[in-house]
Parts: sequence; C-alpha cells; structure tokens
Amino acid sequence: MTDLAAEIEPHIPALRRYAWALVRNQDAADDLVQDCLERAISRWHLRRPDADPRALLFTILRNQYVNTLRQKARRGPHVDIQDAEAHIASDPDGERSLLGRDALQALSTLPEEQRSLLLLIAVEGLSYQQAAEVFGVPIGTIMSRLSRARASLRALIEGGTRVTLRRVK
Repeated sequence: MTDLAAEIEPHIPALRRYAWALVRNQDAADDLVQDCLERAISRWHLRRPDADPRALLFTILRNQYVNTLRQKARRGPHVDIQDAEAHIASDPDGERSLLGRDALQALSTLPEEQRSLLLLIAVEGLSYQQAAEVFGVPIGTIMSRLSRARASLRALIEGGTRVTLRRVK
C-alpha cells in the first residue's frame, strides 16, 4: 500500500486543480477527485506496468467528469442555493477579475473535449504524449485538436460570443 500511495499522492494537487477547472466548484471538484482516487486505487492492479501514473489518473478523472456530465444531462439542471448567491455577489477586484471571468466564460463555452485538452496541456503541463494517452488518440490528433481549441478560445476572447440568427418563416 505504501508504494501505491507514493505513486498516487504527488499527483493529487494537480488532479484537484484540473477538477476545479472543469467544474468550477470546490465541493464538486473534491468529490470528483475522491471518485477518481477511489476508482484508481480499487483498480490499480489492472493497469499496465509501463503506464504513466499521472496520465492514468488524469484519464480516470476525465472519464469520471464525462460520466457526470452525461448523468446530469439525463437528470436535468440543478443549482444549489449557495452557488446562486455566490454568482450574485459582486467582485471587488475590478478589471483584472473581469478579464479572468471573461476568459473562464470563453473556456466554458468550448466543447468539453477542447476544454479538457487545453486544461491538461496549458494548465497541468502534460506533454502531448501524456495527453494522447489520456484521450487515447495519436499525438498528431492532439496537436491538431489543441490548435483548433486555442484558435476557438482566442476568437471567443477577442471577439466575444457570436450569436447566429436564423430566419424562421
């Protein structure tokens, strides 16, 4: 058990940051990390011996997150009272917080796959190889997806959200 703890424990802070970036709620992020760690520990004996522990943990976390999204889509929206009050409160930091908020909003409008990839590479510092292992695709696919994700994020931040109107007769 000590070897297992030594392999997993150094990655917990990065998992918590990534989970928070995905869900933007500390309690939900902690729950997501706990579910990830529970799954990793219970199935650690099933991993390939040459597998990178960090990539494996991020894969499990991402899969848990996607499963949660699918579950929420089936059940419908849910908003806690505490979360609603937090969004209503004003932010005293001014322009800097507005820029950060705009960037987070733009990031949240990206498709889940692009958002996850940007967070893994730009925030958590995974290599393209590790990201390819997390997503289960070749490195070239990661590079092209990352390029599209960066371009989409840049367009959203610089130009704002574009609304497309459709003519209805």
